[in-house]
Amino acid sequence: MQPYVSVVIPVYNEEENLEALFGRLTKVLDVLGRPYEILFTNDGSRDRSGALLREFHRRRPREVRVIDFNGNFGQHMAIMAAFERVRGEVVVTLDADLQNPPEEIPKLLAAIEAGHDVVGGYRKDRQDSFFRRYASKLINAIRARITHITMRDQGCMLRAYRRRIVDLIASNSETSTFIPALAYSYAANPTEVEVEHAARAAGRSKYSLYQLVRLNFDLMTGFSVVPLQLFTLFGIALSALSGLFVVYLVIRRLVIGPEAEGVFTLFAILYFLVAVGILGLGIIGEYIGRIYQEVRRRPRFVIREILEQTDA
Repeated sequence: MQPYVSVVIPVYNEEENLEALFGRLTKVLDVLGRPYEILFTNDGSRDRSGALLREFHRRRPREVRVIDFNGNFGQHMAIMAAFERVRGEVVVTLDADLQNPPEEIPKLLAAIEAGHDVVGGYRKDRQDSFFRRYASKLINAIRARITHITMRDQGCMLRAYRRRIVDLIASNSETSTFIPALAYSYAANPTEVEVEHAARAAGRSKYSLYQLVRLNFDLMTGFSVVPLQLFTLFGIALSALSGLFVVYLVIRRLVIGPEAEGVFTLFAILYFLVAVGILGLGIIGEYIGRIYQEVRRRPRFVIREILEQTDA
């Protein structure tokens, strides 16, 4: 039977949370009274996560499918692999850490059934550190300015998509992308709903500060050329100011004559311009790096095995 909803869950070293997640999730989906499937992607876990996912498939072979990567390719690639294989009319993404409760899924489905094609969750009373909460707000504001993609909470992975949107995302061949932003760029009628957020009960976050910065670089450079344009405008303004400063120094030399004063000011200006140049090279490097990744055409992920029950 064709499932109505597909729940996609990337998994990386979450053995402590998986049993509780599976019990709560299947309870919620059973109550819906509609056919469903759960797609777990094991993203190169080094703990017992893979064994637990196999056990879930053994318990409920019709509903549970497992995609097993042969290495760690990242959360978004784990979701993309599942998107390429989902069967449901509605697709829900959910993290495995139980910070977004599975009990909130009916809220998303209600919004989809009301006519929306993308439904994003935003976290109520976010249970994260002060730094993460306010860094996220700052990044959300910058992203909205640069990409014109409006998401209240880009870090919340509890989201629902119409199958048409998922098929468009899956057809995208980029080696690095940000799925929620990609969905919003394809959506005709997106919306957002408030969802509960819980503190992590076990394990630790898989996103380090560097990975969060890296993810936001991908978001900025993957959906906008505004950073390049801003740097170009900044360079034009600096060039104009530098030209005026040179004219001032020439006039000063003609009027006052040679002088040694001001050498440290000149060094400060030089260091500032060198720093700006390095920043510009970094921005350009980000875009060139994306081009380099695309032209190599390497596989975005490698699947070792897929566990699923096929119809006879």
